[in-house]
Amino acid sequence: MSDKPENTLYEHYKLIVDPGQKPIRLDAYIAGHLDGWTRSQVLKVAKQGGIFVNGHAEKPSYKVRPNDVISIMFPEPKEEWEIVPQDIPLDIVYEDEDIIVVNKPAGMVVHPAYGHYKGTLMNALAYHMKDAPVFSDPNLRAGMVHRIDKDTSGLLVIAKTPQAHVDLASQFKAHTTRRTYWALAWGNFKQDSGTVTGHIGRHPKNRQIMHVYPDGSHGKHAITHWKVIKRFYFTTLLELRLETGRTHQIRAHMKHLNHPLFGDKDYGGDKVLYGLRSKKYEQFVRNTLAVCPRQALHAKSLGFRHPRTGEEMFFDSQLPADMQQAIERWENFALQYGQGVDYSK
Repeated sequence: MSDKPENTLYEHYKLIVDPGQKPIRLDAYIAGHLDGWTRSQVLKVAKQGGIFVNGHAEKPSYKVRPNDVISIMFPEPKEEWEIVPQDIPLDIVYEDEDIIVVNKPAGMVVHPAYGHYKGTLMNALAYHMKDAPVFSDPNLRAGMVHRIDKDTSGLLVIAKTPQAHVDLASQFKAHTTRRTYWALAWGNFKQDSGTVTGHIGRHPKNRQIMHVYPDGSHGKHAITHWKVIKRFYFTTLLELRLETGRTHQIRAHMKHLNHPLFGDKDYGGDKVLYGLRSKKYEQFVRNTLAVCPRQALHAKSLGFRHPRTGEEMFFDSQLPADMQQAIERWENFALQYGQGVDYSK
């Protein structure tokens, strides 16, 4: 029998509202500031009496105000929510006693969060690395030093020791790592290469996505370099290199350029944005979106200094099947369209 007082709640998350925040519903604010949370999940916790603002339980419809202190409470202590090891197959690119490099598939969440406690990359790693020191120290967040979105595929490096974690984290913070992504974006770029510079912060109306603030009034400094690999008339295959690592950086920057990523439903890329006004062409696009029903973005290469030996490490990966198939369909379209095949009927 537990000696815990009845109805005791434990704080799992704490948010302090920005001084310049405009009025917004409490459920929308929380969903926009906690990875993996949705408004429906906030509603569920609120019904259980677990959402507090300035020490008082509040309804999801409460309008947050500047400097509000939001606490999300659960009956269990936070430390009881451990990463549960699961025997999930991993695509391991490299592994030694200090680090492991994996190729994450699209659709897999990186780290457990409310609503995503199982089936994540961390659950799989916890099983694969049962004895690694990083899984015995909760402050290390199981060796994770960078992330990619659930529906983005590609390479990630994870530390296996506290020393490796500190070293890799410092490399990512100093932006000395080398990361390139391949993406299929809507539209035909006028130049062969370019750079996007613009602060990235939460969207003023939809807090679940990011927005670019070129004047630097909100968000954090972000730089993305892009280069055209191949053109398909109405879409373009790009290589992108990050100088910074902001949330949704590539997706938000491409949206800012009016070239959302193909299939990116959060940023408007899951519909016909460029091309022909014809049923045949629209059907082609719908069929191609069905082949790759997510943002066509892959973390293709990753370079960093080995945390123990100091050796320069570099890894490259193949495009996943869904992206490759979508690209091949656009290549075939461009070939036929360039030869005068009529897609207007």
